[in-house]
Amino acid sequence: MRILNAAMKEFAQKGFKNASTDVIVKEAAISKGALFHYFNNKKDLFLFLYDYSIDIIKNGILMKFNDDERDIFTRIRNGMMLKIELLIKYPEIYEFTTVAYMEESREVKSDLDSRNRGLITEAQGFLYEDIDTSKFKKGIDVKRAIDIITWTIESYTNKEMERFKSLSLNELNLNELLSEMNIYLEMLKKSFYQ
Repeated sequence: MRILNAAMKEFAQKGFKNASTDVIVKEAAISKGALFHYFNNKKDLFLFLYDYSIDIIKNGILMKFNDDERDIFTRIRNGMMLKIELLIKYPEIYEFTTVAYMEESREVKSDLDSRNRGLITEAQGFLYEDIDTSKFKKGIDVKRAIDIITWTIESYTNKEMERFKSLSLNELNLNELLSEMNIYLEMLKKSFYQ
């Protein structure tokens, strides 16, 4: 845990490329040999830490997610609320995963992109599974409507992630974020629901 905490802090502050294993081992109070006993290299440590962090987030959301709720907009809103709760509960994990999600280093980018595509597919399957399609307006192509909802939420999330690059966790206004998300969800709901 000392290694993971030290690595999470170092990667969150400096990104993959600029993070130093020397700083990690000093912070964790271990030898470099001990670090490389557990992880082959910096890349393996970074990717392990990313997977570990994502598992904590996924498990936190899945444990509290109410899959009896069949309204797509309520599901999206509830999912966002759960993510915000986890962000507040685990600020270090949030900071690290945000930095990792936007990592541009060629050494890890393709691995991260692959993982992120899988996460998005998994999340969409989870969010949209067994939704109540009877609420959609007559004549609406539900699959295409869901595509538009998905693209809107993804685009909004990507825009906010870009903005977050320049902010610390303390500078984030989560209520503002949620309020803005609700505006988009309500507009989509009026467009697609009866």
